Amino acid sequence: MTESTTDEKQSVRLRIDTDLCVGHGRCYTLAPTWFDTDDIGYGQVKDVAIGLDERGVAEDVAAACPEGAISLELS
Repeated sequence: MTESTTDEKQSVRLRIDTDLCVGHGRCYTLAPTWFDTDDIGYGQVKDVAIGLDERGVAEDVAAACPEGAISLELS
């Protein structure tokens, strides 16, 4: 049995600032595994785990938001 390292226990959490989101839809178009849309087109973060190995992709998706409404947090 091997011990888990700190990195293996960490994950990335995505958040959408609903005050900034205007519903462009880039988040759920680029990453439908992580984002969904509500009934009027605004992005919503799905309840999924994002591993540190996918952090770069998550950062790219956040950077693609024209309003800067997406942020990442390590948990």
